[in-house]
Amino acid sequence: MSTPDDVRATPSTDPAGPGDRVGPLGAAVPAAYRPAADEVPGVPGERRRQPTEEKSRRKRRLEYPPAPEPLAVPVVDNHTHLDFRDGLVTVDVHQAMDAAAAVGVAGAVQVGCDVESARFTLAAIEAEPRLLGAVAIHPNDAARLAERGHLDAALEQIEQMAAHPRVRAVGETGLDYYRTGPEGVGAQQEAFRWHLDLAHRLGKAVQIHDRDAHDDVVRILLDTPDLPEKVVFHCFSGDASLARTCNEHGWHMSFAGPVTFAANDDLRAALAEAREDLVLVETDAPFLTPHPHRGQPNAPYLVPLTVRRMAEVRGVEVDALSAAVAANTRRVYGEF
Repeated sequence: MSTPDDVRATPSTDPAGPGDRVGPLGAAVPAAYRPAADEVPGVPGERRRQPTEEKSRRKRRLEYPPAPEPLAVPVVDNHTHLDFRDGLVTVDVHQAMDAAAAVGVAGAVQVGCDVESARFTLAAIEAEPRLLGAVAIHPNDAARLAERGHLDAALEQIEQMAAHPRVRAVGETGLDYYRTGPEGVGAQQEAFRWHLDLAHRLGKAVQIHDRDAHDDVVRILLDTPDLPEKVVFHCFSGDASLARTCNEHGWHMSFAGPVTFAANDDLRAALAEAREDLVLVETDAPFLTPHPHRGQPNAPYLVPLTVRRMAEVRGVEVDALSAAVAANTRRVYGEF
């Protein structure tokens, strides 16, 4: 798995020439994302995305996509995991943000969802000024740690790291009933409430992971007397009804690659319903790569694909949506 030592101080030398790895429309894959002939395939225990699709188990295409057309108005990827390796290359945080900046993605929120990745996050945000951080114990990990009696110790370490001035959010926390069975629900809900309290006490935003658990997530939020001022539904996955609930309570909705997938009409209906001042964008990289590159590795430089589809859904100009998203991001996380 990645550790803080993986955050290198300088970008690596590009092993590929400028004409290599050109995309289908003539757009080049960013230099740092082109594999070299001598690329190290990985090390045992390294944190990385699986090379097969989660449900179908089909092999994924592991080459990174070409860079999209740059955005004229820069935005921020408000949720990414730069410590997860994917594809055929190892890309450091500086290279990742250089590639993002070249297409109008001015920064990103690096998210640590367990103690190890939270440590990586602190090292990353100290090394790279275009990154801010979020740290928490992911709900699936909360259930597993509670079963082993290790959750309290992990939360204590998260609380210490969340106090870092460049950590601007507690997350991702929440509920995930897709991977964790009924036996883990209690631990997930307890950890969710703990993270909400931590974010409130520290005056930071909270990033919510909500999978197959909309009703309980909303119930816990409404039952919490002292919520954080800024609540973000990371990788928003609800329908128009949930979007209206978020509108009512001023909760932010962050849209990722799934809003570009053909089958997700309900998600696009939610985006159309969302208040402009509550809309954010993210990659959740290396996961959830937007169309037309679904299944390939994802990275912050692919945000423009999602932004453009979001603008189509909302019936607005790309520049106007980008400006709104950028302003919303500053209100939630502050300045870099």
